[in-house]
Amino acid sequence: MAQLIKKTPLFPSFPAFFDDFFARDFFDWNDRNFAKMGSTLPAVNLKETDKNFVIDLAAPGMKKNDFKIEMQNGILTIKSEKKEEFEEKDKEGNFLRKEFSYESFNRSFSMPENIKEDDIAASYNDGILHIKIGKKEPKAVVNPKAIEVK
Repeated sequence: MAQLIKKTPLFPSFPAFFDDFFARDFFDWNDRNFAKMGSTLPAVNLKETDKNFVIDLAAPGMKKNDFKIEMQNGILTIKSEKKEEFEEKDKEGNFLRKEFSYESFNRSFSMPENIKEDDIAASYNDGILHIKIGKKEPKAVVNPKAIEVK
């Protein structure tokens, strides 16, 4: 949400980061995934069909080995960590440039009771992590049996 009135910080020596941090609505989870604070969560699409649940998670630039997916006590957790380092040295072995980056996220989903925990498949293609979770067959409705009192 953009503001029309420019705020004057209480202490002008503090960076604008603090103004942005304290003005943020923490209950608005759609606020660009907290991208202004340097942390991002991948976007997720959830879909339910007759036979399964489908989770598509946008994570471009990753490799399939970067993901760790776990199902425990009805909670599906998707984790990822990616570390990269780059070094450039001159002929004497002194650093000309050294760069590194680190990315991580952790997303958890409470799953309904009608999932098959042994029927989960995951694939990663074109920057999308695709997870398919099978559903249990619905229990047949049993008509109540009348019991005669004698």
